[in-house]
Amino acid sequence: MYVVVEINGQQFKAEQGKRLFVHHIQNAENGAVVEFDKVLLVDNNGEVKVGAPVVEGAKVVCEVRSHLVKGEKVLVFHKKRRKGYRKLNGHRQQFTEVVVKEVVA
Repeated sequence: MYVVVEINGQQFKAEQGKRLFVHHIQNAENGAVVEFDKVLLVDNNGEVKVGAPVVEGAKVVCEVRSHLVKGEKVLVFHKKRRKGYRKLNGHRQQFTEVVVKEVVA
């Protein structure tokens, strides 16, 4: 059984026991339990329910494993040819690691 859930504007495929790296969740401490109720799709062994826009009564219960996790470094490089202009900028997005404890459909 899996669900597609929307968390902070992004869609994730969630199954019980799966680790997800979602955009930073404010006010979430390590070990806190967080519920997400924007479930867009539920697949229960081939029986698919698609929400319009969400599936009623479905939710995903997650536990915050790590509050701040830095993602891969993304390099942004700007250059203007023949002008001698070069600029390099790096960025590392902050994520929150959550573990799916329960899927209620």
